[in-house]
Amino acid sequence: MTAARRSADHTRNLLLDAAFDELYRQGYRAMRLDVLLDRLGLTKGALYHHFRSKADLGHAVIEERLRPWIEATWRPVLGAPDVVGAAIELCRQLTAERCEQVAGSGCPLTSLLHELRDEPPAFLERLQAVIDDWYRGIVTGLRQGQSAGTVRRDVDPEDAAAFILSAIEGSGGLAGNVRGADFLQAAMRGLIDYLQSLKPQRSS
Repeated sequence: MTAARRSADHTRNLLLDAAFDELYRQGYRAMRLDVLLDRLGLTKGALYHHFRSKADLGHAVIEERLRPWIEATWRPVLGAPDVVGAAIELCRQLTAERCEQVAGSGCPLTSLLHELRDEPPAFLERLQAVIDDWYRGIVTGLRQGQSAGTVRRDVDPEDAAAFILSAIEGSGGLAGNVRGADFLQAAMRGLIDYLQSLKPQRSS
């Protein structure tokens, strides 16, 4: 890789990281490209070399930052032999590490879904694909857990996945918009109780 290519890739990554941060904190519509460029010390030419428009930058943030962020968080859980135990530990970890952040800014996926529902369909299509892949990953993880004996056989993986995903995204959205950190902590305790109920009962 040439030095010029490394420099271009570095600039592109700077733009994506900064845009993801702005989208999370302020939302897509409030994100101003001139402020973003001033913050990074970049020119408009540098931006438009990589992204044709603000919408193009937003699409790239969804695919190259939001999606990998969710996948990196959940992939180890959904591939674990004890998927329920791993999910419980993740919920505890996220509550401890990200509770105040989510309570202050909400969940980026839910926030963008609400904000961009009236934007051109390319935004919602990308966000919906992220949700669909996450949902399918949970379904697959639960089915594998059933095969491994760590999830009850009578659990419907699709119903359980829908509830888990709704609990995570719904509580994050409510905490960030109106309810705050205490609500999010209570919701996570409830989700952990539900996850515990998915485990097979041990015979006494």
